[in-house]
Amino acid sequence: MVPPRTSPPGGQRRGVLFDVDGTLIDSSYIHTISWWGAFRQQGYDIPMASIHHFVGMGGDRLVDNLLPQDRDREADKDVMASHGALYASHWPSLRAFDGARDLLARCHEDGLAVALASSARNKDLQVMKGILAADPFIDGATSANDAKNSKPSPDILVAALETIGVAPRNAVFVGDAVWDMKAAAALGIPPVGVTCGGINAAELRDAGAVEVYEGPRDLLENLGSSAIGRLLRQES
Repeated sequence: MVPPRTSPPGGQRRGVLFDVDGTLIDSSYIHTISWWGAFRQQGYDIPMASIHHFVGMGGDRLVDNLLPQDRDREADKDVMASHGALYASHWPSLRAFDGARDLLARCHEDGLAVALASSARNKDLQVMKGILAADPFIDGATSANDAKNSKPSPDILVAALETIGVAPRNAVFVGDAVWDMKAAAALGIPPVGVTCGGINAAELRDAGAVEVYEGPRDLLENLGSSAIGRLLRQES
């Protein structure tokens, strides 16, 4: 049961959206090696560095960016299915980043609605939620099934906002990928970047991040001066 909360000053419902893979869960490089293996199974030798650059983008877009445009696109679904199976084999190795659960708890306790804006498969999301062990602090969550278009399209963020009843002007989004920053910026939501997914601060800022932290613990320790802190202090 979710403990009762009070809304932040000002009366309007406000919230924080969190990407999950690479932001709260240390999984970006596991996705990279899973995509690498999936491509190899279909006869494509794609360098891991190239793959990692696109992790965080929807799987359909990732495949389209990395494979030849004149390929047999009917095989794309096989690549994506192979990636899903390979990633699932790594479920026992998944770990939450230091401070991830505490960050979600603090945002919740401060009166913010908290949503996981993930474009992961629903079964992957359920596994990651179990690892986070933070359900009492999570008000909503999305998976790939909740968006017509994947990141960098903002559809998944729109879906997450709807689950918690928060307008874009009253939200902040935290993510680790260039595609997260672009999706948030498309809605006018301040994007906060974290480098724990393997993308450097300069790239995240170039993509629109208003500020960048090393990971959940760093953001938590600087919450008061962050975009999340400013959201709490803003007037209606």
